[in-house]
Amino acid sequence: QVHLVESGGDLVQPGGSLRLSCRVTGLDRDIRVVGWSRQAPGKQRELVATLTTEGSENYRDSVKGRFTISRDNGTETIYLQMNSLKPEDTAVYYCNVQYYTGPGSWGQGTQVTVSS
Repeated sequence: QVHLVESGGDLVQPGGSLRLSCRVTGLDRDIRVVGWSRQAPGKQRELVATLTTEGSENYRDSVKGRFTISRDNGTETIYLQMNSLKPEDTAVYYCNVQYYTGPGSWGQGTQVTVSS
């Protein structure tokens, strides 16, 4: 069974940085896309960044130039480097993987709070 475990969430001041990690274990299929989403209190979950196996990156407009998604295939870890954090980045961040067949997999989330 595939498990995704996020870590790295914390309380950080505006303008600060965090790096989120997502360790994937139990893989039994090839991954097509990895990604990060977030959900703020009272709001719908929104896609933040994706990375395909071909290396194509995509970001929502509000994080472009500040966030970077990456993947270490050797350790099956997905990262989200977040710089110049803003209070509106406060949310629970979830990593997910999409396969070539069947439904994807999600982690349980890690809390990021940006506040002075």
